[in-house]
Amino acid sequence: MPKLSDTMTEGTLVSWKKKKGDKVSAGEVIAEIETDKATMEWESPEDGTLTEIYVEEGGKVNVGDKIGFIGGEGEEAPKKEEAPKEEEKPKEPKAEEKKEKKPQAETEKPVPAEKKEKEAAPVAKIDNGEEARIKASPVARRVAAELGVDLASVKGTGPDGRVTETDVRAAAKTKGPAPAQKTPAAAKPSAPSVKAGEGARIQLSGMRKVIAQRLVESLGPVPHFYLTIEINATPLMAAREELKSAGEGADTAKITVNDFVLKAAVQAAVKVPRINASFDGDAFVQYADVDLGIAVAIEDGLLTPVIRAAQNKSLREISEQVKDLASRARNKRMKPEEFQGGTFTVSNLGGMGIDSFSAVINPPQGFILAVGKVTKMPVIDDSDQIVPGHRMSITMSCDHRVIDGALGAEYLKELRHLLENPALLLV
Repeated sequence: MPKLSDTMTEGTLVSWKKKKGDKVSAGEVIAEIETDKATMEWESPEDGTLTEIYVEEGGKVNVGDKIGFIGGEGEEAPKKEEAPKEEEKPKEPKAEEKKEKKPQAETEKPVPAEKKEKEAAPVAKIDNGEEARIKASPVARRVAAELGVDLASVKGTGPDGRVTETDVRAAAKTKGPAPAQKTPAAAKPSAPSVKAGEGARIQLSGMRKVIAQRLVESLGPVPHFYLTIEINATPLMAAREELKSAGEGADTAKITVNDFVLKAAVQAAVKVPRINASFDGDAFVQYADVDLGIAVAIEDGLLTPVIRAAQNKSLREISEQVKDLASRARNKRMKPEEFQGGTFTVSNLGGMGIDSFSAVINPPQGFILAVGKVTKMPVIDDSDQIVPGHRMSITMSCDHRVIDGALGAEYLKELRHLLENPALLLV
């Protein structure tokens, strides 16, 4: 199981894209894996033949555990490491059997009745030995204990008949209705009233679990404070229209308002370098590069692809890279290193009609920007006249251990200056 994110400790093999015996090439998608952050396509690390599959679809294993074997021509897959461990377990029952058999032989002739009783005892112990010898993954054994499923009655579909978690859950479903009928309704009198309004109970995916955990880790120990500014977006909209009317090049994608915001956020961090930092125990870590995280909503939750060394990229380069990263994030085609790290993040919900909001910091980053929509409204100009104009709200969530109010205000002042003078972002 590959480590596909910096916080990943286990993964679920959602599906195999190749079958046992198929030839694969390096870079070819062979499986789909759910990590703690996303469901991602996993590419083969080398050329060869998928000669063995150790983990069936739906199986959950720790990072580093074997899930398959890709071998060269004529190369055989190694035997699983679990085999010796499983052979060691039956040794004790076998020894017990030998000890039990001696008294049986001695008492066989004089006391035939006792023979039956003594035969019964070893049978129970042999059963225990057989149970220990059942090939099942640790997860399958744990789930079987939780659901009350007898592993001996489950037919394994894994390699060499190994019982998987999926097999156990399937067995639990087939035996599920019987216990439900035996349980009297009076046993849980409060359940119907408490859960009467529930439509469904949806189990958290790995990503949602991590999102929940990270939010608690952020809002709990990280002392947030918030700074909000209103941007005069009229010059920004004019620059956007000018690029649009100029055609922007027949083979190039359009530059959006969000692209301008991202470029300005990076450039402002270059002008105020102390902002590009994070808290680390008894010190601040100030970063040399501006690694910009972009919050991207996907089906299961949220990913933050990172543009590395964004201070060295032009407005056009940022625009193209954002579109590429966002597209691959939504299509599960991202590489782990593309969404790990980041020195700060920009989250834009303006395109979804949100006027303004406050975002939660993604530790260990020092701040996050929350960008609202551009709103057309009547404004008062420099001549005290009411004229049509455009306004945009940006809220900065700061880690007070790293950023003080004055430092945050200095950064937002520079950000406003760049966005209200968009020509500065083109050079």
